[in-house]
Amino acid sequence: MLGQENFIQSFFRKVPPLIFISFLWLAIVFFVAIFHQQLMPMDYRATNLENRLLPPVFMGGDPAYFLGTDALGRDTLSRLIRSIFTSLTVAFIGSIITAVVGTVIGFIAAHFKGIVDEILMTLVDFQYAMPFLIMALLVLAFFGNNIILFVFLLGIQGWMRFARLARGMALSAQEDGYAVAVKQLGASPVRIYARHIFPNVSNIIIVNFSLNFPEKIIVETSLGFIGLGIQPPETSLGNMMAFGRNYLMGEWWLAVIPGTIIFLTTLAMCLVGDWVRDNLDPTVVK
Repeated sequence: MLGQENFIQSFFRKVPPLIFISFLWLAIVFFVAIFHQQLMPMDYRATNLENRLLPPVFMGGDPAYFLGTDALGRDTLSRLIRSIFTSLTVAFIGSIITAVVGTVIGFIAAHFKGIVDEILMTLVDFQYAMPFLIMALLVLAFFGNNIILFVFLLGIQGWMRFARLARGMALSAQEDGYAVAVKQLGASPVRIYARHIFPNVSNIIIVNFSLNFPEKIIVETSLGFIGLGIQPPETSLGNMMAFGRNYLMGEWWLAVIPGTIIFLTTLAMCLVGDWVRDNLDPTVVK
């Protein structure tokens, strides 16, 4: 018990107050996303035109609709809870795809070198030169919008950083003694990269994942804001902002509330990501 108390005290001394608040906010947001079905007071798709555009409770609204209703009479709180789940899920899956694709391509380039390395790095440069928003507009306009295609688009956004990072770290690791020794023992390339090189560079991959995740939220909400994101009857934070922008002069909370959630969540993720990077990077003076 004493050792546990010392660990907790040491943790609170080590973590700055702002980072602790960020962790707390992210814990709340992820709790809402995980248990959204149990937390929604109503069906987020249910409409009631008799109760349209009701203000939140703190502005004198009906207590049954804590955050008011939208132009179709749908409960804003229920839609917000569902939107948090949708946006975080899409962003998380997209970040996983980005990290896996980029890391694998980087490892392949480092392993084969030569012409394969040149082709893959040229592909990276080509992807950097192609604005993602324009590419997303072309793909969604040509193939139509569906959730699988949308997540795939998020997944290919930003993979180039992971590829370059993984390639550089793999080339450096190949010169270290442990990688050379394992190779001389007859280990296969897959085993070398999966069991030996990746664990030694995973901390940097994790840090970049934590910084890439808020980017995915911003991209999802940006596409949703211009009508190319998650489509009705499903809802997302970007979808709610796009719906509420038409009522900013009167019912401003319809856009401001989801916008505030986006701002606080991405800010908290960036702060936590920077803090994790500083603590995992051995070159940073603590």
